[in-house]
Amino acid sequence: MLGRFLEFSVQTTDIVDSLGFYKLLGFHELKIGDALAHKYAVVSDGELCIGLHDRSLEGSTEGSLEGSALTFVHQDLAHEARSMSDHGFDFKYLQLDEDAFNELGFPDPDGNMIAMIEARTFSPPDEDLDSSLCGRWFELTLPAKDALRGGRFWAPLAPELLRMREEPTTHMRFNAAGMSLGLSESIALEGPSLSFRCDNKEAVWIAIAKHGFTHHEFPGFEGAFMVLQAPEGTMLYLFDEDFLGELYEVDESGEMPEE
Repeated sequence: MLGRFLEFSVQTTDIVDSLGFYKLLGFHELKIGDALAHKYAVVSDGELCIGLHDRSLEGSTEGSLEGSALTFVHQDLAHEARSMSDHGFDFKYLQLDEDAFNELGFPDPDGNMIAMIEARTFSPPDEDLDSSLCGRWFELTLPAKDALRGGRFWAPLAPELLRMREEPTTHMRFNAAGMSLGLSESIALEGPSLSFRCDNKEAVWIAIAKHGFTHHEFPGFEGAFMVLQAPEGTMLYLFDEDFLGELYEVDESGEMPEE
């Protein structure tokens, strides 16, 4: 239904400042196309792509980072839009025209915006890109007042539930068209955020000392040891390990492993 995850889209009033922040952390700038009329840049760590948009995004809804969206690509967007409308989805914006770049958007129950566009807007990252200083990204986390209600909304969009924890606060993790999506009831989470497993704290501290990044130690979200705040407001939480634990695959073939 969603197509394929493309990017975490954020609005920035100073695209140069935001771009510089991510590049200093070790993210790589990607080559963009000409589908969008406004100023636009994309950075990636090889797994996650962050789109920096110098315009007001349609996702400025209460409860979300102002002007942020989870953006997916669906090649047959017009057909999918009709199907979604028949299934009760209420679009906040919808543009379907042969002479325009087709796109649509709709919020989840907590006001987090989901966007769908008809084609990629940048070249894919190289497979051999190194991780940023933040470490390996493992989840894009959305705040949810009621994670179970949010889960019911997301279930037809992302039917694969990867992990669920009920205590001390409910946290659900879905595979959302190739993206690890978390719904969190934690009161420490104020907006859509990015979670990383960081193995090199020393490098992060050196970067903070050198560049003066806005940061807070032990921010109170799921045991993160630090959060970095990007110029446009995006929060990057750094962890020693995945707070839901590692996911191990069990070999049920019965074959003996090779020596």
